Amino acid sequence: MARYTLAMHAPLALDPLADRPAASVATLAFGSLRGKTILQVIPRLDAGGAERTTVEVAQALVNAGARALVASEGGRLAAELTAFGAEVIELAKASSKNPLTIWNNAGRLAALICKNDVSLVHARSRAPAWSALWAARRTKTAFVTTYHGTYNAKSGLKRFYNSVMARGDLVIANSEFTREHVLREHAVAPELVVTIPRGIDPEAFADGAISSSRLRSAAGHAGFNLALRVPRIVLPGRLTAWKGQAQFIDALAKVRDQGLEFQAALVGDAQGRDAYLESLQTAIEAHKLTSRVTLAGHYSDIPALLKVADVVAAPSQEPEAFGRVAIEAQAAGRPVLVCDHGGQRETVEHGVTGLKVPPGDADALTDALAQFLRMSGTERQDMGRRGQARVSERYTVAALQKATLAVYRRVLEPAG
Repeated sequence: MARYTLAMHAPLALDPLADRPAASVATLAFGSLRGKTILQVIPRLDAGGAERTTVEVAQALVNAGARALVASEGGRLAAELTAFGAEVIELAKASSKNPLTIWNNAGRLAALICKNDVSLVHARSRAPAWSALWAARRTKTAFVTTYHGTYNAKSGLKRFYNSVMARGDLVIANSEFTREHVLREHAVAPELVVTIPRGIDPEAFADGAISSSRLRSAAGHAGFNLALRVPRIVLPGRLTAWKGQAQFIDALAKVRDQGLEFQAALVGDAQGRDAYLESLQTAIEAHKLTSRVTLAGHYSDIPALLKVADVVAAPSQEPEAFGRVAIEAQAAGRPVLVCDHGGQRETVEHGVTGLKVPPGDADALTDALAQFLRMSGTERQDMGRRGQARVSERYTVAALQKATLAVYRRVLEPAG
C-alpha cells in the first residue's frame, strides 16, 4: 500500500516537536482530494466548536469527492455525519488520558489507517491526538492538527502533553490569538501554523430565516415579555465563572440603578456546576433583579434566541480562543458586548459592530451596557447590520471548509 511521506519522519522523541518533518510544506502545491481518504480524530461528537467543525469539514470532503472518516467515542452529531455520507468509526475511550489507553488506541488507529488506505489524519484534541500522531508516524501518513484552545501549561510536563497539537505537518489555529499562543509555547516555524477562523452559516441567522413560532419559543424560554417595549439582552453560554455571568449581573444592577429599563437572560447549561448556578441566583435575588433577569438553562435554537435579543453579551473574563457567540450574534444582526482580549478582539470592531471593554473592569462593563441601552433601536440595528456584513465577508462555514481542504491539499501534493 502506497504511503505518503512529506519527509523522513524521525521516531517519536521526548523533545517537543523533534518528530516534525524537516522540509517546510509552505511551497506545496494544491490539487484535488477526489479519491483520497481523510480521517478526523476527536474524543466525542457532542456539542462544541471542535465537534461542529469536524462535521463541517467532513461534509466538505464528501462534496469534494473524498472519503470522510471520523474516529471518536460517538455522540449526538454522529447521525448528522452519516446522513451526508461520512463514516463514523468507534474509537473506545478516545477521550482518556491514560497512557496505556492512548498507546492501545494508537495501534487501533494504525490498523484503521492501513485498512482504509487513509491519506491524511487530522487530530482535534490532545489525548486522541497522541494516539493519532503515533499511528500516523508508524504508517508514514500525513498528519494535521487543529489547535482549538489555548491549553494552560503550568509545568513542563503539561507543556509537553499540549505540544502534540503543534506537531502536525501543518498546524491550524482557530484565530490569530491562538496562532500567537502556539508560536510562543512551541518551537514551530511560523510558516507551518495557519489561521483558519471558525465559521457559521449566515443563512441560518438571516432576516426572515426564522419563523415567528421559533421566535416566540425562544422568547418564552428566555423569560422575555415581548409586550414590554424595553431592550432585551442575552448572554448565551455554559454557566462557568470565567464566562462572566457574575460580573454581568452586577453590571445589570448598576444600570438599573441609573434608571435604565431592560430584560435580560443568561442562557446556558450549568453542566453540574450547581454551586455556581446557586450563586448566580443568589446574586439576582440580592440585587432585586428577579423581575428583570432570568437564568434560562440550555437552549438549542441559538439563531432564534439571538434574534429575540436587542443586544448580545459575551463578557468572558478569560480569553476566548475564538468566541463563537460574538460571531453568531453579529450574523443575527445584533450588536455584541465583549471583553477586549482573545479571539473576540479580532471578531468585534469596537463602535462599529459592537463594544469591547477591558476584562475585569466592572465600571467599563457597566458603562458599555448603559451605552447600548441608551441607544435608539435604529442605532442598535445599524450596528447589527454592519456586523452581519462583516461576518458574511470573513467568518463563514464555506470559508472554513475551503481553507481546511486547501491545507489538506498543501500537505498531500508534493511540489512539482
